[in-house]
Amino acid sequence: MDTAKLLDGRLKLRHFVLIDVLSQQGTIVGAATALHVTQPVVTRALQELESILGVQLYERGPRGVTPTTYGVAFASHACAVLAQIAQAGRHLTDLSEAKSGVVDIGTHLAGSSILIPRAIARLKSERPLLTVVVREGSPIQLLADLRAGRLDLIVGRIVSPSDAETTRMPLCSDPFRLAVRANHPLLSAHAIVSNDLAAYPWILPGTDTSLRRELEEYWVRSGFEVPANRVELTSFLTIRQLLNSSDMIAVLPGLIVRHDSSLAELPFDLQEVSHAVGATYSACRTLDPAAAALLAKLREVASEL
Repeated sequence: MDTAKLLDGRLKLRHFVLIDVLSQQGTIVGAATALHVTQPVVTRALQELESILGVQLYERGPRGVTPTTYGVAFASHACAVLAQIAQAGRHLTDLSEAKSGVVDIGTHLAGSSILIPRAIARLKSERPLLTVVVREGSPIQLLADLRAGRLDLIVGRIVSPSDAETTRMPLCSDPFRLAVRANHPLLSAHAIVSNDLAAYPWILPGTDTSLRRELEEYWVRSGFEVPANRVELTSFLTIRQLLNSSDMIAVLPGLIVRHDSSLAELPFDLQEVSHAVGATYSACRTLDPAAAALLAKLREVASEL
């Protein structure tokens, strides 16, 4: 058999359906009834297929049709082809309804402890086969990954408006607080001034973050120098461990502090530091269904927060 004939355009999907139905029914009459066509239509289609393949697929008899060796072999392939097409349809349906697929999101401290976990939990309860990949990094690094298409969304502080490349959607307000361990010495003070804070080691975000720049500008306006005794990092797990094992002070989103019984807020105003939390995504690409579904859950959780 010249296999090129199978790809010359004459072999149609209806031929595969015909063989599959004929194998199940065993008669021309039964196949015609199942396909809602007349017997001559089934007969002509079978003859056409056998002509394309160059082999006899069925032996005709008074009680129906019996597959030849060729018929048995081709029927198995026809069944496999139809199964693959059906699977492709289910896969596309799952993707269109966000039942499966992968969504990649980036985050830094703001939003990572409360907003994102709650949104993912709700999303997974409805769409268990959808995979969510969360990547932590600096805002600059995450924005570069978003523009390169390696991320679908970034969840964190919003410090600038939307532009031609990125859309920034505010989700909630989460003011930054000065966080310490629950039994920190400063918690017993009646009033806290800058000199009190300067006496303790600090945990600060890196110099490449907008939060660090805003803090430095705020301190300059307030006459408070950037702490010389400091650690610079953005990993919440490391920050939390350092706070709980020392007298360090960290600048953290209020939601993180309020939902962690081992931490406490110092009564010191940081209201001048931006505290809008939102989702950032590409303005040049349409969010796929999985990313759009996660964004909807982020908005839902944010409205409650």
